[in-house]
Amino acid sequence: MSDAERSIDDAPDGSTDEFEPIQVFPEAEEMDLRPGADNCYKCSTCDTNCPVAAVDDEFPGPKFQGPEQWRLKRQDDRDVDESVMKCSNCMRCDSACPSSVPLSQMHNTARGEYVDERMSKRSREYLRNRMLANYRRLAPLASTFPRTANAVMGLSITRWIGEKLLGVTSEREFPEFATETFREWWETRGGNAASKKRAREARAKRGGDADDAEKRIAYFHGCYANYNTPEVAKALVRVYEHFGYEVLVPDQRCSGTPMFANGMLDDARRAAETNVAELAAAIEDGADVVASCSSCSMSIRQEYPELFDFADTETVAETTWDAVEYLRVHEDLEAELAGTSVDDEFDSFAYHAPCHSRNQGLNGQTIEVMSAIDGVDVHDVGDSCSGISGTYGWKAENYETSMKIGEEMFEHMADADAEAGLTECPTCSMQMEHGTGYEITHTLEVLEAALVETGTDE
Repeated sequence: MSDAERSIDDAPDGSTDEFEPIQVFPEAEEMDLRPGADNCYKCSTCDTNCPVAAVDDEFPGPKFQGPEQWRLKRQDDRDVDESVMKCSNCMRCDSACPSSVPLSQMHNTARGEYVDERMSKRSREYLRNRMLANYRRLAPLASTFPRTANAVMGLSITRWIGEKLLGVTSEREFPEFATETFREWWETRGGNAASKKRAREARAKRGGDADDAEKRIAYFHGCYANYNTPEVAKALVRVYEHFGYEVLVPDQRCSGTPMFANGMLDDARRAAETNVAELAAAIEDGADVVASCSSCSMSIRQEYPELFDFADTETVAETTWDAVEYLRVHEDLEAELAGTSVDDEFDSFAYHAPCHSRNQGLNGQTIEVMSAIDGVDVHDVGDSCSGISGTYGWKAENYETSMKIGEEMFEHMADADAEAGLTECPTCSMQMEHGTGYEITHTLEVLEAALVETGTDE
């Protein structure tokens, strides 16, 4: 069974008592907090678990950014401290807090107020952050001419200009765009009708009746799997069809994770409204929502109900799953994998559990699942943060901090008996590759190699 508890708001002691939400900032009428903001008793557990505070002496830590700042705001008219923009939104403070203080929600709310009221909309920082937060607006253009975009973005002069003009670090190589997006592949393959047919065939092949009760999931692929790593999205489709699931691919926008991290809450609200409406329609049609990116599932499951109150937000949050988690709960995944094997390219990995996966209680599942495949050795490199935290490590002023945070992970990867990496987060994958030179694989790709016959799908 899954390590995750389905109610992500449950208190550490297992209680599920409901509380009335409270407001962090009176002027933010639409942003109510999860229960427990007054429960902080200054134990500083959140600060000791904060990867930014561990390497940046100037960052005051999540306790100040959350309950301390909130208390000041209640007492008199004080501005949000600018240091809130140094928070990486890793959300480790949420899972570390023994009192269920809604720290990341407080940080998200504070960042939104800071950007709205204190950041100049003509500043380089705002323009850079807006661009990074709205990656999905730029990606379609680049994916229209992927080879040209990759060539231009790969030039050192392009990276130099990006740092000088926008403050995007020149130390990192831009991720390449796929020559065919996942959604293009999906439509060419036949879309939902083709998936429904394959699911029926798989049910029949597995000894059941093709007309058995249909199993259906709605796939939230996110931006990166669509434009940059469609092989991950294809792997999800094929693995789920192998188990007899019909896959739906609803219209969708960015999950909002980079928008939350950059204080662009209006952008996040617009994206969330579209996503909730589309996913709610799929749920009404009998589907459960499944995401291949740990940050996407975290955003929909936790941040949406914390910050937004439009119709069906709670329903969508409660019906959203991580892709591997869902199979472990609804199928006997380990038994299915017993006796399977993969090619040598997948024989040994250094595995990093993303912070947003840990916050959902899923940090141990990949090790358990991979151990069922013959010949696959997966080495857990510990609970350290990768340091990149989405857009955080792409900002020039945060690059060195990002790499300092990632040092422990890099060292553990180097010490592991492996020369390839494994993770479920696309930006953690970037950091792992950047810091070690290893090729990084998604867990779903290994499952595909173990379960799906080659040559059975175009």
